[in-house]
Amino acid sequence: MAYQKKGEYDRAIKDFDESIKLNPNNASAIFNRAEAYLNKGEYQRAVRDFDEAIRLKPTSDTVWNGRCWTRAIVGELQAALADCNEALRLQPGVAATLDSRGFTYLKMGEWDSAIDDYSSALQRDPRLASSLYGRGLAKLKKGDITGGNADVAAATKIDSKIVEDFVHYGVQ
Repeated sequence: MAYQKKGEYDRAIKDFDESIKLNPNNASAIFNRAEAYLNKGEYQRAVRDFDEAIRLKPTSDTVWNGRCWTRAIVGELQAALADCNEALRLQPGVAATLDSRGFTYLKMGEWDSAIDDYSSALQRDPRLASSLYGRGLAKLKKGDITGGNADVAAATKIDSKIVEDFVHYGVQ
């Protein structure tokens, strides 16, 4: 985990591999390796690990949300939506999951649903830059230039790389 927090994903993956070799049913290690793959942009490997973590720990909303986010990035939008809905069924109202579902709706072009989920996430965590930015984009797509620009500006003030992140995820 220390390597992962430092952004040294290859080293983190190597350690997670060792942990999984010692205990193949370690859902936490598999989940954390999925997160490392996600951070490296190795999305299909991340999805495979999320699949395995869900098999081992099907009641973890965090694992379902991780797979939702990853699937949304790669454009598996209906599957992502189903994963987010399952995560929210398991643990309603989690800001991170609402953010992921908002992102999924954003990529689907469902602006009102995206705005609703992002707004709900922001009620729980007002400094969630991805929700501010995503809501801003959805507002802009709907023609709300003032509201959209205000959200985008607030998001970039919190996280200067948010625009770059969204472009990397295929959203502008």
